[in-house]
Amino acid sequence: MNQKNSLGLNKCFLDLDDPFELFKEWFEVAKKREINDPNALALGTASKDGVPSVRMVLLKGFDKDGFIFYTNLKSQKSKELKENPNATMCFHWKSLLRQIRIVGKLNQVDDKTADDYYSTRAYESRIGAWASKQSSILKSRDELLNNLENFKKKYSDKDNVPRPDHWSGWNLKPSSIEFWLDGDNRIHERLKYTLDNNNNWEKSLLSP
Repeated sequence: MNQKNSLGLNKCFLDLDDPFELFKEWFEVAKKREINDPNALALGTASKDGVPSVRMVLLKGFDKDGFIFYTNLKSQKSKELKENPNATMCFHWKSLLRQIRIVGKLNQVDDKTADDYYSTRAYESRIGAWASKQSSILKSRDELLNNLENFKKKYSDKDNVPRPDHWSGWNLKPSSIEFWLDGDNRIHERLKYTLDNNNNWEKSLLSP
């Protein structure tokens, strides 16, 4: 028989009061088991009129303050976040039969945080941040390719490519985090952490 935690859930849920600690444990397992991009997540946003949109992005950092990804600040997602900072993230790791859903509000990271991460990117990716007008309409693929070549000429020194002002990161500070484990006959196991008014995390079991 599988071991259980104190709530009667699978032992993989552990017995932690801090959801960030549990996220870290699950994420470490995912990095070992998930074949491609264990840091991939579905990001859901909505316009000021409530029209939803979802796309895949990559998690590039997390701590007690939230979960960070980077993007063009003129992209659709960034425009929506400036109008409506409420958003949700969903990690789905098929290899583990696990899922994590996070709900909260997004704020732009500070310049130093963005600069530090940008400097770790490959040269081609840094050039791409300059060349791509993300989400805008292209007349042809050649338009993008020509932009790439032009910025390579402009920033030929691979160690000196400044971060564009229109490229930065967003940090989602969660108000709730739900951990989900696949169960036989769709009797899944769900544990939700919710932040109360005193900034303490409360745990709840959810029916599948």
